[in-house]
Amino acid sequence: MTPTPDDPPAALPGRPPIVDLATWQAARDELLVREKAHTREGDAIAAARRRLPMVEFDGAVEVVGPDGPVPFTDLFQGRDELVVYKHMWYDGAPHQGQCEGCTTTAWHLKDAVYLNARGVSCAILTTGRWDEVAPYVEFMGYTQPWYSVRDVAAPVGGDMGYLTCFLRDGERVFLTYSTTGRGNEPVNGSLALLDRTPYGRGEAWEDDPAGWPEGRSPCWYWRTDADGSATWGPTSRPVPQWTRPGATPVETLGRHGHHR
Repeated sequence: MTPTPDDPPAALPGRPPIVDLATWQAARDELLVREKAHTREGDAIAAARRRLPMVEFDGAVEVVGPDGPVPFTDLFQGRDELVVYKHMWYDGAPHQGQCEGCTTTAWHLKDAVYLNARGVSCAILTTGRWDEVAPYVEFMGYTQPWYSVRDVAAPVGGDMGYLTCFLRDGERVFLTYSTTGRGNEPVNGSLALLDRTPYGRGEAWEDDPAGWPEGRSPCWYWRTDADGSATWGPTSRPVPQWTRPGATPVETLGRHGHHR
Protein backbone atom coordinates (compact mmCIF):
# COMPACT_ATOMS: atom_id res chain seq x y z
CA MET A 1 0.00 0.00 0.00
CA THR A 2 1.35 3.43 -0.95
CA PRO A 3 1.57 5.80 2.04
CA THR A 4 -0.42 9.01 1.85
CA PRO A 5 0.85 12.43 2.98
CA ASP A 6 -1.14 12.01 6.21
CA ASP A 7 0.52 8.70 7.10
CA PRO A 8 3.26 9.01 9.77
CA PRO A 9 6.62 7.83 8.43
CA ALA A 10 7.63 4.40 9.60
CA ALA A 11 10.60 4.51 11.95
CA LEU A 12 13.73 2.57 11.03
CA PRO A 13 15.26 0.59 13.93
CA GLY A 14 18.66 1.93 14.94
CA ARG A 15 18.27 5.10 12.89
CA PRO A 16 17.47 8.76 13.74
CA PRO A 17 13.80 9.82 13.58
CA ILE A 18 12.18 10.27 10.17
CA VAL A 19 10.62 13.73 9.84
CA ASP A 20 9.24 16.06 7.20
CA LEU A 21 11.52 18.51 5.39
CA ALA A 22 10.48 21.52 7.49
CA THR A 23 11.30 19.70 10.74
CA TRP A 24 14.61 18.55 9.30
CA GLN A 25 15.44 22.11 8.21
CA ALA A 26 14.75 23.43 11.72
CA ALA A 27 17.11 20.86 13.23
CA ARG A 28 19.69 21.61 10.54
CA ASP A 29 19.47 25.36 11.27
CA GLU A 30 20.01 24.68 14.98
CA LEU A 31 23.15 22.69 14.24
CA LEU A 32 24.32 25.41 11.84
CA VAL A 33 24.58 27.84 14.77
CA ARG A 34 27.12 25.49 16.39
CA GLU A 35 28.94 24.96 13.09
CA LYS A 36 29.33 28.71 12.59
CA ALA A 37 30.64 29.10 16.14
CA HIS A 38 33.13 26.32 15.40
CA THR A 39 34.22 28.13 12.23
CA ARG A 40 34.71 31.42 14.08
CA GLU A 41 36.74 29.69 16.79
CA GLY A 42 38.85 28.09 14.06
CA ASP A 43 39.46 31.54 12.59
CA ALA A 44 40.53 32.82 16.02
CA ILE A 45 42.92 29.89 16.46
CA ALA A 46 44.37 30.53 12.99
CA ALA A 47 44.92 34.16 13.95
CA ALA A 48 46.81 33.05 17.07
CA ARG A 49 48.78 30.57 14.96
CA ARG A 50 49.97 33.43 12.73
CA ARG A 51 51.26 35.19 15.85
CA LEU A 52 53.35 32.32 17.20
CA PRO A 53 57.02 33.21 17.75
CA MET A 54 59.48 31.90 15.14
CA VAL A 55 62.69 29.88 15.39
CA GLU A 56 65.55 30.85 13.07
CA PHE A 57 67.88 28.15 11.78
CA ASP A 58 70.50 27.68 9.09
CA GLY A 59 68.71 27.40 5.76
CA ALA A 60 71.91 26.18 4.12
CA VAL A 61 71.54 22.77 5.77
CA GLU A 62 71.52 20.16 3.00
CA VAL A 63 68.80 17.66 2.13
CA VAL A 64 69.03 15.04 -0.62
CA GLY A 65 66.73 14.96 -3.64
CA PRO A 66 66.80 13.75 -7.24
CA ASP A 67 69.64 16.14 -8.04
CA GLY A 68 71.71 15.18 -5.01
CA PRO A 69 72.33 17.36 -1.96
CA VAL A 70 70.72 20.81 -2.08
CA PRO A 71 70.31 23.54 0.56
CA PHE A 72 67.00 23.58 2.38
CA THR A 73 66.30 27.03 0.96
CA ASP A 74 65.89 25.42 -2.48
CA LEU A 75 62.65 23.85 -1.26
CA PHE A 76 61.02 27.28 -1.22
CA GLN A 77 61.35 27.38 -5.05
CA GLY A 78 61.75 31.14 -4.87
CA ARG A 79 58.65 31.61 -2.73
CA ASP A 80 58.57 32.96 0.83
CA GLU A 81 56.42 30.26 2.46
CA LEU A 82 56.85 26.51 2.61
CA VAL A 83 54.71 23.66 3.94
CA VAL A 84 56.36 20.26 4.38
CA TYR A 85 55.07 16.91 5.48
CA LYS A 86 57.54 14.67 7.29
CA HIS A 87 56.90 11.13 6.05
CA MET A 88 57.92 8.21 8.26
CA TRP A 89 60.12 5.56 6.66
CA TYR A 90 60.83 1.87 7.25
CA ASP A 91 64.33 1.01 6.06
CA GLY A 92 64.47 -1.86 3.61
CA ALA A 93 60.71 -2.38 3.55
CA PRO A 94 58.91 -2.95 0.23
CA HIS A 95 56.46 -0.32 -0.96
CA GLN A 96 53.50 -1.97 0.79
CA GLY A 97 55.37 -1.85 4.09
CA GLN A 98 55.66 1.94 4.27
CA CYS A 99 53.56 3.96 6.68
CA GLU A 100 49.84 3.96 5.88
CA GLY A 101 49.19 7.05 8.00
CA CYS A 102 51.84 9.04 6.17
CA THR A 103 50.53 7.65 2.90
CA THR A 104 47.08 9.13 3.45
CA THR A 105 48.60 12.55 4.18
CA ALA A 106 51.06 12.51 1.28
CA TRP A 107 48.37 11.23 -1.11
CA HIS A 108 46.12 14.16 -0.28
CA LEU A 109 49.05 16.52 -0.88
CA LYS A 110 49.64 15.28 -4.43
CA ASP A 111 48.77 18.59 -6.07
CA ALA A 112 49.92 21.90 -4.61
CA VAL A 113 48.82 24.21 -7.43
CA TYR A 114 46.49 26.23 -5.19
CA LEU A 115 49.22 26.58 -2.57
CA ASN A 116 51.65 27.66 -5.28
CA ALA A 117 49.17 30.23 -6.58
CA ARG A 118 49.09 31.71 -3.09
CA GLY A 119 52.89 31.85 -2.95
CA VAL A 120 53.38 28.72 -0.86
CA SER A 121 55.64 25.82 -1.85
CA CYS A 122 55.14 22.23 -0.71
CA ALA A 123 57.52 19.32 -0.22
CA ILE A 124 57.70 15.91 1.44
CA LEU A 125 60.64 15.10 3.72
CA THR A 126 61.55 11.62 4.94
CA THR A 127 64.36 9.88 6.80
CA GLY A 128 64.66 7.16 4.16
CA ARG A 129 67.83 6.85 2.11
CA TRP A 130 67.35 8.47 -1.27
CA ASP A 131 68.13 5.27 -3.16
CA GLU A 132 65.07 3.72 -1.47
CA VAL A 133 62.89 6.81 -1.56
CA ALA A 134 63.27 7.52 -5.30
CA PRO A 135 61.71 4.24 -6.58
CA TYR A 136 58.92 4.55 -4.01
CA VAL A 137 58.04 8.06 -5.19
CA GLU A 138 58.03 6.83 -8.80
CA PHE A 139 55.82 3.84 -7.92
CA MET A 140 53.31 6.02 -6.08
CA GLY A 141 53.20 8.52 -8.95
CA TYR A 142 53.89 11.46 -6.66
CA THR A 143 54.66 14.73 -8.40
CA GLN A 144 55.42 16.89 -5.36
CA PRO A 145 59.14 17.17 -4.53
CA TRP A 146 60.54 14.63 -2.07
CA TYR A 147 63.79 14.89 -0.13
CA SER A 148 65.72 12.70 2.26
CA VAL A 149 66.57 14.32 5.59
CA ARG A 150 68.39 11.33 7.03
CA ASP A 151 70.64 12.40 9.90
CA VAL A 152 69.50 16.02 9.51
CA ALA A 153 68.68 17.71 12.82
CA ALA A 154 65.39 19.35 13.68
CA PRO A 155 63.58 21.46 12.64
CA VAL A 156 64.31 20.25 9.09
CA GLY A 157 64.76 16.64 10.17
CA GLY A 158 63.85 15.23 13.55
CA ASP A 159 60.64 13.35 14.33
CA MET A 160 58.48 12.30 11.39
CA GLY A 161 54.71 12.37 10.97
CA TYR A 162 54.56 16.15 11.29
CA LEU A 163 53.08 18.92 9.15
CA THR A 164 55.48 21.86 9.44
CA CYS A 165 55.55 25.41 8.08
CA PHE A 166 58.49 27.67 7.33
CA LEU A 167 59.02 31.31 6.35
CA ARG A 168 61.88 32.74 4.29
CA ASP A 169 63.01 36.35 4.52
CA GLY A 170 65.81 36.76 2.00
CA GLU A 171 68.42 34.20 3.06
CA ARG A 172 67.02 33.87 6.58
CA VAL A 173 64.75 30.90 7.30
CA PHE A 174 62.35 30.37 10.20
CA LEU A 175 60.23 27.58 11.64
CA THR A 176 56.74 29.00 12.25
CA TYR A 177 54.41 26.06 13.00
CA SER A 178 54.34 22.29 13.43
CA THR A 179 51.66 19.75 14.29
CA THR A 180 51.13 16.00 14.26
CA GLY A 181 48.51 13.35 14.97
CA ARG A 182 45.01 14.69 14.38
CA GLY A 183 46.58 18.08 13.72
CA ASN A 184 47.39 16.70 10.26
CA GLU A 185 43.73 16.04 9.47
CA PRO A 186 43.06 19.29 7.56
CA VAL A 187 45.25 17.89 4.77
CA ASN A 188 42.97 14.88 4.41
CA GLY A 189 39.80 16.08 2.72
CA SER A 190 38.40 12.54 2.82
CA LEU A 191 38.15 12.70 6.61
CA ALA A 192 36.27 16.02 6.45
CA LEU A 193 33.78 14.50 4.03
CA LEU A 194 33.37 11.34 6.09
CA ASP A 195 32.58 13.49 9.12
CA ARG A 196 29.55 14.74 7.17
CA THR A 197 28.24 11.35 6.10
CA PRO A 198 25.59 9.44 8.10
CA TYR A 199 28.02 6.81 9.43
CA GLY A 200 31.02 9.13 9.80
CA ARG A 201 34.45 7.49 9.86
CA GLY A 202 33.10 4.26 11.28
CA GLU A 203 35.55 4.38 14.18
CA ALA A 204 34.81 3.16 17.70
CA TRP A 205 35.68 6.46 19.41
CA GLU A 206 32.92 8.38 17.60
CA ASP A 207 29.73 9.34 19.45
CA ASP A 208 27.08 7.64 17.30
CA PRO A 209 23.29 7.27 17.59
CA ALA A 210 22.05 4.17 19.37
CA GLY A 211 21.86 1.23 16.99
CA TRP A 212 24.45 2.64 14.56
CA PRO A 213 26.91 0.15 13.01
CA GLU A 214 29.63 -0.75 15.50
CA GLY A 215 32.77 1.30 14.99
CA ARG A 216 36.19 -0.16 14.41
CA SER A 217 39.73 0.85 15.31
CA PRO A 218 41.01 4.23 14.09
CA CYS A 219 42.06 4.36 10.43
CA TRP A 220 40.87 0.77 9.89
CA TYR A 221 40.26 1.32 6.17
CA TRP A 222 43.67 2.79 5.32
CA ARG A 223 45.00 -0.63 4.29
CA THR A 224 43.19 -3.21 2.16
CA ASP A 225 43.93 -6.54 0.52
CA ALA A 226 43.62 -7.28 -3.18
CA ASP A 227 39.84 -7.75 -2.86
CA GLY A 228 39.38 -4.35 -1.27
CA SER A 229 38.69 -5.75 2.20
CA ALA A 230 40.08 -3.62 5.01
CA THR A 231 42.90 -5.41 6.80
CA TRP A 232 46.20 -4.49 8.41
CA GLY A 233 47.52 -7.99 7.83
CA PRO A 234 50.67 -8.88 5.87
CA THR A 235 48.78 -9.24 2.57
CA SER A 236 47.54 -5.64 2.62
CA ARG A 237 48.76 -2.41 1.06
CA PRO A 238 48.03 1.24 1.85
CA VAL A 239 44.81 1.87 -0.08
CA PRO A 240 46.19 4.17 -2.83
CA GLN A 241 48.81 1.60 -3.82
CA TRP A 242 46.18 -0.62 -5.43
CA THR A 243 45.69 2.07 -8.09
CA ARG A 244 49.37 1.86 -9.08
CA PRO A 245 50.47 -0.22 -12.08
CA GLY A 246 51.95 -3.53 -11.05
CA ALA A 247 50.51 -3.58 -7.52
CA THR A 248 49.98 -7.23 -6.52
CA PRO A 249 49.01 -9.20 -3.41
CA VAL A 250 51.92 -9.55 -1.03
CA GLU A 251 53.00 -11.84 1.77
CA THR A 252 54.90 -9.54 4.08
CA LEU A 253 55.10 -5.91 5.10
CA GLY A 254 58.87 -6.30 5.33
CA ARG A 255 59.26 -3.81 8.14
CA HIS A 256 62.74 -4.59 9.39
CA GLY A 257 65.27 -2.17 10.84
CA HIS A 258 62.96 0.79 10.38
CA HIS A 259 64.30 4.29 10.90
CA ARG A 260 61.89 7.01 11.99
